[in-house]
Amino acid sequence: MSETATAFAEEIKTLGEKIVGLTLKQAKELSDYLKEVHGIEAASGGAVMMAAPAEAGPAAAAVVQTEFDVVMTSFGDKKLDVVKVVKNLTGLSLMDAKKLVEGVPAKIKEQVSKEDAEKVKAELTEAGATVELK
Repeated sequence: MSETATAFAEEIKTLGEKIVGLTLKQAKELSDYLKEVHGIEAASGGAVMMAAPAEAGPAAAAVVQTEFDVVMTSFGDKKLDVVKVVKNLTGLSLMDAKKLVEGVPAKIKEQVSKEDAEKVKAELTEAGATVELK
C-alpha cells in the first residue's frame, strides 16, 4: 500500500490531510457545500455519486456523530444549584465552577459519548440550566 501512497501528488496528499483533520461541524459544512454548490451528494454506504472530488467521502462518513460536547446556554433561576452540579461534574473548584456557569454559553464536557452527554444534560437540566448537545 505504501507504493500506492507515493504515487499521489503532493497537493492531493495535503488536501487529504486537511480533510482528515476536519471537525465534525466542518465536515458537515463541507458536505452541505458540495451538495448545494456542485450537486455532489454521498450515496448510502459512503460511496460518492457523480464524479465527485475526494472531499465528499470523508465529509459524508463524518455525519455520524459519536462524540458530543455538552454546552450550557443558560443557568436559569437557580444559579447556585447549577454551580454545584457543574462543580461535581467537572471537578473544578467552587469559584471556577461559578465562573464557568456565569460565562454561558459554556462547554461543560467535551467529546463524550452520547450516553454520557445525555446524563450530564439531565443533571444540569434538573438543576435548572438550559443545555444543548453539539
